[in-house]
Amino acid sequence: MDNNFTNLVKKNEKTFGRGLYQTNPSFKIEKGKIKKGYKDLFSIFCKNYKEGSRVFLIDGFNGSDWIIFKKSLDELFSKNDLKVVWENIDKYLLPEKNITEKIKPFLGAKDPLWGTHYPFGMESFFDPIAISNLRIKSAKNKNKQRFYIIYGCGAGVLDIYDCLIYVDIPKDFIQERARTNNVKNIGLKRSSDFSKFYKQSYFIDWPAQNRKKKELLPHIDYLIDLRDQNTPATIKGSDFRSALSLIAETPFRPRPWFYPGPWGGKFMQGHMGLDPRQPNFAWSFELIAPENGIVIKSDDKILEFSFDFIMFQENKKMLGEMAAKRFQYEWPIRMDYLDTINGGNLSTQCHPRPEFMIDNFGETYTQDETYYISVAKENAKVFVGLKEDEDPLEFKHKLLQSEQNGIKVDIEKYVHSVKVKPHDLILIPNGTVHCSGEGNLVLEISATPYIFTFKIYDYLRKDLNGNLRKLNIERAFQNIRQERTSSFIDKNFTPKPKLIDEGSDWKNFEIYNRIESFYNINRIDFLTKYELDTEGNGLIINLVEGRSIFLTSKNGIKKRLNLFETMVIPAASGLVKLSNQTKHDCKLVYSFVRPSSLKLGLNDPQT
Repeated sequence: MDNNFTNLVKKNEKTFGRGLYQTNPSFKIEKGKIKKGYKDLFSIFCKNYKEGSRVFLIDGFNGSDWIIFKKSLDELFSKNDLKVVWENIDKYLLPEKNITEKIKPFLGAKDPLWGTHYPFGMESFFDPIAISNLRIKSAKNKNKQRFYIIYGCGAGVLDIYDCLIYVDIPKDFIQERARTNNVKNIGLKRSSDFSKFYKQSYFIDWPAQNRKKKELLPHIDYLIDLRDQNTPATIKGSDFRSALSLIAETPFRPRPWFYPGPWGGKFMQGHMGLDPRQPNFAWSFELIAPENGIVIKSDDKILEFSFDFIMFQENKKMLGEMAAKRFQYEWPIRMDYLDTINGGNLSTQCHPRPEFMIDNFGETYTQDETYYISVAKENAKVFVGLKEDEDPLEFKHKLLQSEQNGIKVDIEKYVHSVKVKPHDLILIPNGTVHCSGEGNLVLEISATPYIFTFKIYDYLRKDLNGNLRKLNIERAFQNIRQERTSSFIDKNFTPKPKLIDEGSDWKNFEIYNRIESFYNINRIDFLTKYELDTEGNGLIINLVEGRSIFLTSKNGIKKRLNLFETMVIPAASGLVKLSNQTKHDCKLVYSFVRPSSLKLGLNDPQT
């Protein structure tokens, strides 16, 4: 590339220089708030014991390493000749066969990918008689001169305790441990392969745990980050809740995470300084709220917590009153990167229509998408919609033959393509056949649901584990909107920016405002300064051109945003001042829930 900040990549470009993108952002809080290590954690136990606590309840997300956690603390109790009784909450679970029968209706029968959202909490996994007896034991231990510690995933089902501790761990860490068979689903005695683990986690375990997490949040005495199982980070519950309140009125970056894939490219690996030992990087999860975390920093100590926490406590400050009423505790818009530069085409796919999504998966809204082209090779393209004069039934027949017999399909014969360049936007509402071609860094600006992809063709290639990825041709054709062909796509789904306001050195463009989806996208082009008013809406933003800018919210906190970084601006931030202190033009995209969609419906009922 000519420099590390160019959005257009030459056709034969092989290497990409390091940019300013920061992979480990953090939010600074007051000094002295975070403690590190087991010795500090042990001191917290001792302090609370001296103040009268005897029964310690330690709940936490499934995937935490409870064995190392208990062993490390136990050594300190023994070393100091302190009496302690450990009670593993797993002993009070229902038998495995009872749990599997209970969750079976929500696991989609033999479907390897999807189930239905589990509507119950953690209590449903436990034997009520056994928990009742444990409750009695806890009450008795309040009067004994020893530490009585009930620990494990789901311990919060108990309501008798003196000190409540919650152990959190990011979803990417959970998944990495699951890939090495170090995590089991709740109630199972053996670990399963990753796809089964993830499906049960997404549809069963995580919803149940989040219900309990939300319930416990106001009462947590200490929060522990157990990403590093050998060095836990701990914060007082009151300090944690204060931090959530501050973050919810200040622009902030969640911690992104990255993953390779069969079609992954090389741009992010170079520009973002990602692990050179990996074959590629396909995804950057900039903000997919259910799976990202937020990192806080006190002195030189950091602690990460899941994004869910801030939504559970501060959903109105984050989303604004109207959007919070509709989406409750879910952040509804995501941003993520798809990197195909020097990689391959994505699988050809579509996403479910709204009613199909609700009826089959229990989600409350569907997976509408857009592709914002952040970086592109010369002559790059995106596939979107069906070809005008081709027969969809013939296309389906070819796809089924390919799946059964390993026959290649000429996707370009059946799927319309659009040549793209940096800053183009391609609209992909539900039911639209699509994929990115090779040569793009796509910023997906989309509705938060993110796993409901019906692949129809994957070029007969294998994933990084040597397996063919699952296709869903029948389901896809139940959802494909066949009227979205070449002429319709060119007229409706390749919008041109519409100027809605301008000043001396800035312009505000509306680039997406259609009834098919519930969110709008705007872009600000500016040279020196711009004032961005949330107008009571939560915003998600990305600097798509420039070097870096500074954002100052009404509370006076100043944050830096570099090229290609994503940031959340909570609705409560109010007027945010943007400042570009470089000599380079900047472009910043921002997305928000369109207020009219909250009154009229998230998706046009005619679509």
